[in-house]
Amino acid sequence: MSPASLNRTIRALVTGLGLAAAPLQAQRLQVPFTYDTLPNGLKVVLARDTTAPTVGVGVYYHIGFRNEPRDRTGFAHLFEHLMFQGSGNLGKMEFIKLVESNGGILNGSTRFDFTNYYQVLPAHTLETILWAEADRMKGLQIDSSNLRNQQDVVKNEVRVNVLNQPYGGFPWIDLPMTANENWYNAHNFYGELSDLDAATLEDARAFFARYYAPNNAVLVVVGDFQPAQATAWITKYFGSIRPAELPPPPDLTEPRQQAEKRKSRVDSLANRPALGIAYHMPPRWTPEWYAMGIIDQVLAQGRDSRLYQALVQQKGYTGDVSAGINWGLGNQFNYEGPMLWMASLYHDGTVSPDSILAAIDREVEALRTRPVDAATLARARTKFRSSLYSTFESFSGLGTLDLLASFALFDGDPGRINRLEPAFNAVTAELIQQTAREWLRRENRTVYTIIPGAPAAPAGGTQ
Repeated sequence: MSPASLNRTIRALVTGLGLAAAPLQAQRLQVPFTYDTLPNGLKVVLARDTTAPTVGVGVYYHIGFRNEPRDRTGFAHLFEHLMFQGSGNLGKMEFIKLVESNGGILNGSTRFDFTNYYQVLPAHTLETILWAEADRMKGLQIDSSNLRNQQDVVKNEVRVNVLNQPYGGFPWIDLPMTANENWYNAHNFYGELSDLDAATLEDARAFFARYYAPNNAVLVVVGDFQPAQATAWITKYFGSIRPAELPPPPDLTEPRQQAEKRKSRVDSLANRPALGIAYHMPPRWTPEWYAMGIIDQVLAQGRDSRLYQALVQQKGYTGDVSAGINWGLGNQFNYEGPMLWMASLYHDGTVSPDSILAAIDREVEALRTRPVDAATLARARTKFRSSLYSTFESFSGLGTLDLLASFALFDGDPGRINRLEPAFNAVTAELIQQTAREWLRRENRTVYTIIPGAPAAPAGGTQ
């Protein structure tokens, strides 16, 4: 590509992101949107973008595996599956067929604090998908056959993705369960097989009535549509759905960790040891929370990061380091309750976990004992800016929808999306050091190791 072509491409990308043709330092992402709430409590965010003749539609319910009922672990995830089993006017799996027959894609996911359902379709099908989403919010078909079928599907998913998978659940289940004290933050959110078996038809119907209601949800539409027409359709199809009497939200608070935690397990399917570490995060929207986003870039993002340089380039302990805030299940922005900053790696058996931890400690202590230099801070800000823009384009191209939905659902303020960049740019070297001193304390750390090993011998000796 010639320099002139490259410049034209960059200008096109900048224009598509809504950035003014201003000097780089003055450019800032701005997402235009409207925000309203229907009389029944449904939050609605509309963000028009005519770049392509498509629309993205997402419905986010304020129920995830963090606040699912006790003794029903995995229930939030089970319901993600049940939502595709039919509604008042659409039979089993017909929602999926409706989207795909119109040339669209769709999916759903269960996260810490929400369960979401989203589609990308040609723009002219917007009314159809709004009707379909409203139909299943209004009346999901929950019968014993559907429940048993999806219990089996979810149990099989647990077996495939966790129980019979090398390193299954590492680190995204193992570390939260070890680091947290509060049951809501520390239980096996993928689901205990006994709990999934115990779920009854009455449990499922009560769960739907309690949480899958308009006043516990946000609807986001992004893409090529006419706002007035979209608003009329949303009012028509969602406006008559009755709100629910929502239960009080659970207390998700975590006590301040006062001593390092360590745990390990033997994995008969693993061929190399693994090491994971986690630090509790500062509360959302505090200055320290913003600083941790920059610390994440300095410590662990990219080949110039301090952990990559120390553990891969200098020591050769591992080939890569994976890390992040809400790592493995989202990003720094799409959660509500307590969170961890986590890092994990796989290493040779000749390297002890303590040797790796010693190298990590040297890099962490450097952040705690002296401010980062100006060049490091500038590079971290640039990397964060790039990461933020990538987040907007991630999630099947629905990153913008995801952030708008999260900020509306958790904060009643989707406008936070346009205040992220300046807030992170305001992080100083002094704030980074102050944050590292408190939140990167060794006492605030959890260490989890996986040890390869042979399966346990059956009772009574080998056969």
